[in-house]
Amino acid sequence: MEFLVEDLGLLPYEEAWAYQKEVHQEVVRGKRPPTLLLLEHPRVITLGRKATGENLLFPESWYRENGFELFWVERGGDVTYHGPGQLVGYPIFPVGREVRRFLRQIEEVIVKVAAGYGLEAYPTPGYAGVWVGEDKLCAIGVAVKEDVSFHGFALNVSTDLNDFSVIIPCGLKGKGVTSLEKLLGRKVPMPEVKERVVQAFAEVFGLAPRYREERHEAQV
Repeated sequence: MEFLVEDLGLLPYEEAWAYQKEVHQEVVRGKRPPTLLLLEHPRVITLGRKATGENLLFPESWYRENGFELFWVERGGDVTYHGPGQLVGYPIFPVGREVRRFLRQIEEVIVKVAAGYGLEAYPTPGYAGVWVGEDKLCAIGVAVKEDVSFHGFALNVSTDLNDFSVIIPCGLKGKGVTSLEKLLGRKVPMPEVKERVVQAFAEVFGLAPRYREERHEAQV
């Protein structure tokens, strides 16, 4: 068994969201294998199914006037931020009813990646995501429709962490965010992180990766 890997580069959120839905339907119909989309987004705030808006620190219009896009989406969780330097992964995998197990597997992937950099990361029972100390390194929020997942994880590689200050990330008050670059005190190449994430997915899910040669045309 294999999974397909597509590197979409830097892609606006709305465009990536629409493409996810296309890929999701192809996986649902058996027209493509499980697929992992890897990409970065321009600055954007997204609010999941648990969000009420109370963890936005400003009116929605403020974000759009200050360089952030903003979308209400169908993934789990509350509010989060995506931006350049953050590796976003959308694993579009058949999961059936084993959603909780799937979330734990994604966490295991990120813990493995962090360990490869000598970092001791861990998930927190009751909350999806991966932490180092008291700071969140990776946010996770998925949706499942017709037994196939979409949305996924956001791993801070060299993200501008100041951008998280305009929200209460995931609605968790008093908690911080961190990145691989901050923890390691050095630059971390994004291509290297992508490679390690793909390898960790292969190990955790027991699937062989295959890279799609042609890239999605709508890169920016």
